[in-house]
Amino acid sequence: MAEAAKGRGARSNASGRFEPETVQAFDDGWTGDDVEAAPLRTTLTPEHARTIIARNTSPDIGFDRSINPYKGCEHGCIYCYARPSHAFMGLSPGLDFESRLFFKPEAARLLERELCKPGYVCKRIHIGGNTDPYQPVERELNSTRSILEVMRRFNHPFSIITKSVLIGRDADILGPMGQAGLASACVSITTLDRGLARAMEPRASTPAKRLEAISRLAEAGCPVTVGFAPVIPGLNDHELESVLEAASKAGATSAMYVTLRLPLEIKDLFREWLADARPDRAARVMSLIRQTRGGRDYDPDWSHRMKGSGPVAELIATRFRGAVKRYGLDAPRKPLDETQFRVPADMKKQGDLFDFPSPISGEGGPRSGSDGGLPDAA
Repeated sequence: MAEAAKGRGARSNASGRFEPETVQAFDDGWTGDDVEAAPLRTTLTPEHARTIIARNTSPDIGFDRSINPYKGCEHGCIYCYARPSHAFMGLSPGLDFESRLFFKPEAARLLERELCKPGYVCKRIHIGGNTDPYQPVERELNSTRSILEVMRRFNHPFSIITKSVLIGRDADILGPMGQAGLASACVSITTLDRGLARAMEPRASTPAKRLEAISRLAEAGCPVTVGFAPVIPGLNDHELESVLEAASKAGATSAMYVTLRLPLEIKDLFREWLADARPDRAARVMSLIRQTRGGRDYDPDWSHRMKGSGPVAELIATRFRGAVKRYGLDAPRKPLDETQFRVPADMKKQGDLFDFPSPISGEGGPRSGSDGGLPDAA
């Protein structure tokens, strides 16, 4: 069994599925008694994209466009559905995904250009549908912040999802826009157990800090959804009620959940992590997961991809409905207001100077909505 890299989720760094050669780790004789190897470092590479808004046509996703300020995610959540997208760049969905990050230095300018484009039709944009928009490096880069500032200038409706307390920094934008019906936030909390969170989501904010983020956003006036995602039967499902109760007390007004899915490379990465981090329950957890997926590790059918099927999935759904009602998280979600969108006067003048290319996705990798990276819960 591979040893965990300190502060990382994946236990290995297998080659991407599109590479002609396969790289595997091997035991070179070093042990814990020897001098410790240098820690795995995070690299950050600028990506010069042509566009910033990605489109999807997935029938089980509640939006058709999204923005992902970053590729890869230093939070290192072992179950992350976005991991396979790194394979499209010739990188591993394992440790590469957590340590080799990409950002769009011209994100704000690209967004302004697209919103000024003649014939642009305003619809809600979801921010962070693939990887978390509040990476630790966001504190210095302010890439997500620059995107929110554009949204504010254009009165453009958006939703945003994260596992980071850093979202509270932007309460000055999210609060007023939330009150105006132009913004909503979702904070994902998978567990209240610090130990499990540390093992499963090694560089994401602690559960207590995520609750703090909910409180700050709610106090600022932004409607907040708590995402209990993913639900992992036999591992964190027993916390469903306690997480929703804590989020409700913090100020959340609605809730959502997604049952763990294990497409492509994720199934092997998750099995490897489970055997190392929770060996006493690994067999039971995988058995319960298969019971929600028709006897397989994963079922890609659109009709129940997000929730699963079968008795175990139905029990989770029943408990969720009961908890949502019990803790007052069943308030109707009002659609964000798309009628307030306006191109600022100064941007109308600059818009004539833009050279609008034919739509070529700058997102790279799979189409949004494929299981190479799904734009839903983070």
